[in-house]
Parts: sequence; structure tokens; C-alpha cells
Amino acid sequence: MRITVLRDQSTRGYFPWMLAFGILLNLPGLWLDIMEPDGALYATIAKHIVLSGDWINLIGDGHDWLDKPHLPFWIAAASFKLLGITSFAYKLPAFICWLIGLRYIYLTASYLFKSDVAKLSVLIYVVALHSVLANFDVRAEPYLTTCIIAAIWHLLGIYTGKNWSHIPASAFFMACAVMVKGIFALVIIGSGWVIFWILSKKWEQFTNYKWWVALGLCLTFILPELLSLYVQFDMHPEKIVFGKTHVSGLRFFFWDSQFGRFFNTGPIKGKGDVFFFLHTTLWAFLPWSVGLIGGLVYLIGYEKQFIQIRWVIYGCALVSFIIFSLSRFQLPHYIIIVFPYLSMITAHYFLSIAAHPVLKYFVWMQTGLLLATGLLIIALLYSTGINTAVLATAVTIIIVIAANTVPTENLLVKLVCKGYATAAIIYVFLFFFFYPFLLKYQSGRRAAAHIPASESLIPTAAYKSFSYTFEFYAPGNVRLINQRKELAQYLNNRPCYLYTTRQIADSIQHAGIEMEILARVDHFHITKLKKDFLTPKSRRGVLEARCLLYFGSKHLVKY
Repeated sequence: MRITVLRDQSTRGYFPWMLAFGILLNLPGLWLDIMEPDGALYATIAKHIVLSGDWINLIGDGHDWLDKPHLPFWIAAASFKLLGITSFAYKLPAFICWLIGLRYIYLTASYLFKSDVAKLSVLIYVVALHSVLANFDVRAEPYLTTCIIAAIWHLLGIYTGKNWSHIPASAFFMACAVMVKGIFALVIIGSGWVIFWILSKKWEQFTNYKWWVALGLCLTFILPELLSLYVQFDMHPEKIVFGKTHVSGLRFFFWDSQFGRFFNTGPIKGKGDVFFFLHTTLWAFLPWSVGLIGGLVYLIGYEKQFIQIRWVIYGCALVSFIIFSLSRFQLPHYIIIVFPYLSMITAHYFLSIAAHPVLKYFVWMQTGLLLATGLLIIALLYSTGINTAVLATAVTIIIVIAANTVPTENLLVKLVCKGYATAAIIYVFLFFFFYPFLLKYQSGRRAAAHIPASESLIPTAAYKSFSYTFEFYAPGNVRLINQRKELAQYLNNRPCYLYTTRQIADSIQHAGIEMEILARVDHFHITKLKKDFLTPKSRRGVLEARCLLYFGSKHLVKY
């Protein structure tokens, strides 16, 4: 298999238009509601920072919260201060960070490969499934992915001796990665470099003072995180965290949150499957999964140009994948941080076979994926009973036809266009039809909409039915009530609002307590979809009822 690339077999002329279209596909999710649980939890923590003015103590679930580092919450809180406490303000900083990451992917791929590979890498990454979903269901990954690839790029600048500014820049992004996800980020970033130095026998790099200066600056830059953890936890051994006292925030940060999860010895445990990320990557990297498989096979068995410096990213991806797979704590979105490197491997492979007849088979497979995706989505539209199914079907058919009538003989352009058409079908379906349908069943969000923004100072609480979206979208702070005695005391502090189950609302009403039912809303855990929920005939049977109650009288309550 030859590596010769024909000049007219690149996507160079189409790059700006495809890039703009790919970014456009990511935009609609910014205006949709935040999803429970993680995204809404993180948003409520940032909301608490703004309402309390306390930027050191993270509060979640009504108590001191020790899990993720502070930086994503600080960023979201700063956005809330500027734009207001909204879904858009929560998601926008992550999206901007993601855009910055595109630039660093291009720079890194340009140096390690060439500009054509860099452009195609960006195009692949922009519409990879879980990359787009991460911009809608925002957690830490958009920040972490950009920080890691940016750190690697600036470390390349240190290695090539281009400019002294790369030392503080690399330290800054390494520190940001650590303050987003924890100290393991340094293992991910450094692993590729260590493998590269070993393969190239550059032993002197292990004692090169520049790397140690960058690491020292990194540890200096994370001092705000360390100080916050010390003040919130280490200075207060009496606080109950994970069911016990004398919990050190610094120990959790340096060990339990990272190595403790890996060895499953920390306070937060999981159940891992060594093959989990293998099958996860196959669907999470759509519509490029087949190309990725081809790229990995090519890299291992056919790549004749063994360029050692590329192990900076190969090693990073390999070690990350191994760590994730061996860890007992596994979630699908973890894999996103290696997407920039998987995109480069896939892009390099596609361009390597651009002049080879085998590329046409990938075009055929991409066509098959496009058609299968279209048929699957049409089937989902009608099986779930979405009201706008006819419009969504028409849009899907138009996209399929457009993708198959692209006026070009360039096979690579055809392949990418069909991939983008598949992505367009998926994201138009998700952002304009499916997620709006699902989000109607986030009862907390719908209930909170009945509380006027002008009444943010009126006490609001949740009892026996906790919802992160209710806590976030309610205009003020939301108190979490766990005991019936506490509820009776709360209801005597009228006027007040209460979010609860229908059963609790009925029992309060039967007790003769004066109240007004402002809203009755359907509830379902939409991140754990079931067949009975997706089927219209059986949907009513799996829905739960939630109520928003208003207590306006001054009568004492005995409940």
C-alpha cells in the first residue's frame, strides 16, 4: 500500500466551508436545557458560588462537595456573573474552549504530519459523536481535552526550542488540566513524551531543565486549587464527608480522586469492564469509526514512515486508553480526551490511501452508514410518536439526497461529505426533535418555570423528590429537606414553594394544609431510556408525577 498523495485528493478547498458547517452543527445544543444528573449538578454548584459569593467552598447536594477540582465551576460561575444564570451561560465557556482546542489540534497535526492531515483531523474531530454531545451535555471534558492538546503543543514548542514563551504556556495548560480533572492529567500528558524519549533513546531529555521548569510552574499555578481544598476541608476536620470526619481535601486531590479510583480503593468506587472503551469508541467516534479501525490497522501493520516524534500523541492515546480500560470507574465520556489523536490517526490514514483504490470502499461504507442512520432515525421518529416526525423525516431525506449528489469526483471529499451528512442527520434529529421531546420529562426544569424570577427571595425547597434541574432553574437557592419534622418547620415559614411527589402533595392536602398546586408535571429519568418509555402506548405507565406547591397562608402547620 503506497503512501503517495495526489494534490487533488485532499479536502483543502472545501475545508473552511466544512469546518463552518461542522461548528454550526454543534451550536443548537447550547440553547437546550441542561441535562441531569452531572451537567445539572455542576451547574448548581456554579450557581451556588454566584449566589453565595463563596468561591472556595463547593456545595453540592446541600453539603460540602468533594469530587472534581474547582476550575470548571469557577469558569461557569464567572460566565453566570457576566451573562446571568442560564443554560447558555453554563455551556458557552466550554464551547469557546472547544473552539480553542480546534486550533491546537490543527497546530499539533500540522507539525507532526502536514497541513492536509491537520485540516482533515479538525474536520473529523468537529463532528465526532461524543465530541458534539460533550458540547451539549457539558461536564469537564471540553475543558480537559483542550487543555491536554494545548499543553502537548506547547511542550512541542519547548522541545524544538522555538520560543521561551512555550514554557509558561505549557505549564499554564497543564495546570488547567489538573484543576479540571486532577493530577492524573499530568500522567496523560507526559506519557507520550516518556515513550518518545525511550524509543528515540533521548535519555538526556529526562534531565533537561526546561521540562522541570515547566513542571515546577505547573505546580505553582495549581496553588489556588490546593489552597481552596485546604481551606474547605483540611482546616475543618469536623466536617462529615463520605460519611466520616477528618477527610483531607489535599489527599483526595492527589490520591483518592485519581489513583484511588484506578485501584478502586477510594471513597468513590466503580465496576469496570476491560473491554468497555473498545465498544464505546466504536459508537462514540461515529461517523468515523470504520476509518479509525483502518487507521489503527495501517499504523500497526503498514505504516513505513516510523516517525518517532509522533509517539507524543500515539503514546498519550495508548496510555489513556489502557488507564481507562483497567480502571474500575468507567464512563463513556472519558474517551473524549483521546479524540484529537484518534482524529489525526484517521485523517493520516485517509490521506495515505487517497490515491489508492481502497478509498472507494470506504466511500461505499460511509454511504451505507448514511443510509442506515437515516432509516434508523426515521424508525425512531415514528416509534416514539414525536409530533414533528413528518418534518424530521423530510429533513433526513433531503440530507441523504444532497450528500449523494455532491458534484465532485474527489473520493476523499465524497467520503467526508457523506460523513458530515451522517452527522447532520444525527444532530438535527437530536437537537431539534429528540432532545426537546426528552427534556419535557425533566420535571424539575418544568416545575421551576412556574416560579417567577421576581420571587427569588421566597423560600424554595424540595422534599422526597430531588432534582438538579429544579435546583438550578429555580430563581433562588433551593433547600433540600430530608425529614418530615424538618418539612413541618419549613412550611411554617410562609410564603414558600415546595417541589415534591404527587403522593406527598396528596398527603399534605388530606392533612388540611392550605396550599396551591402550581404545577403537575410528568417525570422520567431521561438519561436511562427504556423501551416502555419510548413506546407511546406504554409511556404513561412508566411516568411519575411531580408537583410544585405554593403555601401562602400564615397558619401554623402540624404535619
